[in-house]
Order: sequence, then structure tokens, then C-alpha cells
Amino acid sequence: NIFFSTTTKEKRNMAAFATKQSMLLLSSSLLLLIGVSTGSFYDNFDITWGDGRANIFESGHLLTCTLDKISGSGFQSKKEYLFGKIDMKMKLVAGNSAGTVTAYYLSSKGETWDEIDFEFLGNVTGQPYVLHTNVFTGGKGNREMQFYLCFLVDGIPIRVFKNNEAHGVAYPKSQPMKIYSSLWEADDWATQGGRVKTDWTNAPFSASYRSFNDVDCCSRTSVWNWVTCNANSNSWMWTTLNSNQLGQMKWVQDDYMIYNYCNDFKRFPQGLPTECNLG
Repeated sequence: NIFFSTTTKEKRNMAAFATKQSMLLLSSSLLLLIGVSTGSFYDNFDITWGDGRANIFESGHLLTCTLDKISGSGFQSKKEYLFGKIDMKMKLVAGNSAGTVTAYYLSSKGETWDEIDFEFLGNVTGQPYVLHTNVFTGGKGNREMQFYLCFLVDGIPIRVFKNNEAHGVAYPKSQPMKIYSSLWEADDWATQGGRVKTDWTNAPFSASYRSFNDVDCCSRTSVWNWVTCNANSNSWMWTTLNSNQLGQMKWVQDDYMIYNYCNDFKRFPQGLPTECNLG
């Protein structure tokens, strides 16, 4: 299974966990992870676009992306990941972030790519970010769920994408994926359906990243090498939600979820996607 979970406290923060039975665990936690060993951004990432708007500071321990009216910016990992746990602390655009999107996702290449998406949709001052999630398998997505980020909640699971290959639903388990993140402008849709536009008097906007950790991962640095993983070496490879976590997830989905593709009958008049009917 792939699990999405959120952590939010003091500022709009989020932790996302993706796990599966033999297994990918993505954890992007913002500001609140304690005691995590950190890796250098110089060693682990390449800035890929933005013409100087993304930069690495503090001897490789801090990476920032900025957005102005001309361009946003972004970066990607040097490694590709098949299974593992990945930690990253992020600080989103503060204040009036309407029209901005801070994206953090895993993706493979090719026409039948796999992808796990987390997009933080900015909002007007005082309003919560919207967390937009999606899963692509074999180049097919359309599995969106959206949530308001809630406060004073640690490690709460918000979404599960189960392995239903036995029922003909593709699952992202065989294509190594790189980590990507970017800060960009999308005021035609990002904030309240595009009704609220970006206030460029607040630019440049900024998001920052710290404390990257990928120790518990199966990864490769070259497409010529295959990723080998030992299912018996890490307990996280068999992580599942316990009954308490399932109850927490139900609470979040009941109180904070604002869109679920599995409830959108108008969008799927010929019938909901297969996984929506499997529980």
C-alpha cells in the first residue's frame, strides 16, 4: 500500500508517507522531524531550472526556490528510488501565497511513467493551504484527492493507495523514480479554482528545504544499474496502518478532505475506477 500522511504545526507543514508491501515509503516532512541525519543538497540534488532563482546555502544544508513574475524554479535528485523511506523538511510560501504551487513528487520517465504527487496550493492570508495528491501508474493518473492542511496533528495518515494488481489495477513498484520539487505560478486554477490571483506585490515568493535523508532506500545513480532491495533488511518494507491509524485517517477524510475522485460520479459516468470499488 502507499500511504499519504500529514504533519502540520505552527506553520502549514506536511509529512507524506508512501509505503507498499515490497515497498516504497516516501516521507516529506515539513519543519517538524527531529533527530534525522541530514544529507548535503550539493551531493544529492541538481538545480534544474529557474536561472538562478534556486540556490543552495549553509554548506549544502539549505536549498531555496523562489518565484517572481518572470519565472519559478526547481530541482531534482541525482538518484532514482525504487523502494525506501525519504525524509525532507519543507517550509512553504508564507503569508499570501495565492496562485503559487509548491510541488514535491516522485516520477519515473517514459510514456508509461509512475508518479506520486504532492502539490501545496497556496491561499490568501489566513486561509489553509490545499494539499493536492495524485498517483500515476503506467502513465495514467486521474486519482486526485485534496485536503485542507489541519493544525496540531502529527503523523496522521490521510490517504492509502492499495496494491490491487490482482484486480487489474497497475501499481508503481518497478520503475525507479527521481524526486522533483518546484515553486511555480498557477493562478488560473491553484487558488479557489482560479478565482484568487497572485498578488505580485508580495514577490519574490520563497520555499525552503532542509534535512534531506534517504538512508533507508534502494536507489541508483545510473540508469545502467538496477536497484536491488532486500525485503528482510528493513522493517519499513512491511509497514501497514494499525487500527488507530485507520481511525485517524477516517477522521481526516471525514473532516478535511475536500475532493475524492472515488466520489466523483459526474466525472466517471461510465463507472468509477476499479480501485474505488475494492475498499
